[in-house]
Amino acid sequence: MKIRLLLLIAALACHLGAASKSVERCLKAAEALDEIMSISDKSIPQDLLSKAHCVAIIPGLVKGGFIVGGKYGRGVLLCRGEEGKGWTAPTTVRIEGGSVGFQIGGTKTDVVLLVMNAKGKDKLLSSKFTVGADAAAAAGPVGRTAQAQTDAQMRAEILSYSRSRGVFAGVSLEGATLRPDEDEDTELYGKSVDRRAILDGKVAAPPEVQPLLDTLNKYSSQEHR
Repeated sequence: MKIRLLLLIAALACHLGAASKSVERCLKAAEALDEIMSISDKSIPQDLLSKAHCVAIIPGLVKGGFIVGGKYGRGVLLCRGEEGKGWTAPTTVRIEGGSVGFQIGGTKTDVVLLVMNAKGKDKLLSSKFTVGADAAAAAGPVGRTAQAQTDAQMRAEILSYSRSRGVFAGVSLEGATLRPDEDEDTELYGKSVDRRAILDGKVAAPPEVQPLLDTLNKYSSQEHR
């Protein structure tokens, strides 16, 4: 009986430690977005962020350059909830692979993807989503407004950005794949959850990730200009 109790305590400790890592990833995503949006005249245009259907944030991907086929890192994905209800709770994603345009050097690389329409959101819910192949993608414009958008950017379902060595810019992520991280979702929510239900706003966000929602709401609101 005593051995079983010790094993139960050990298992619970492991679960709590894993869950805290998931929460920490959400908080790092909030920090990365806040730092990016605070860059004077070089941030993601707020009118684009306000129109985006979904946002993926992958903070601190790697140290050094990317290697094709390597596992780059984990991040979070959030979508618009029902009208007037802001952003949904986050679901976790893994990003991996990519073309030459995805081989970014630097000790820390943050990546942000804006999904600009409902069609792109539906594709994101597949078990494996490849940027460029499953949805038209382009390097996103930077600045306070989206006036610098090209025709390619205006047609894109996904606009992509990266920050490395303190430099923030639109970047090509052609060939990079996003996959759901179901184990991380289970750890974050403490139970098995349906990914679509999360991104449709049917699952409440854990209180610990509220800073991420607050940050995203702050920079995507029409008032914050």
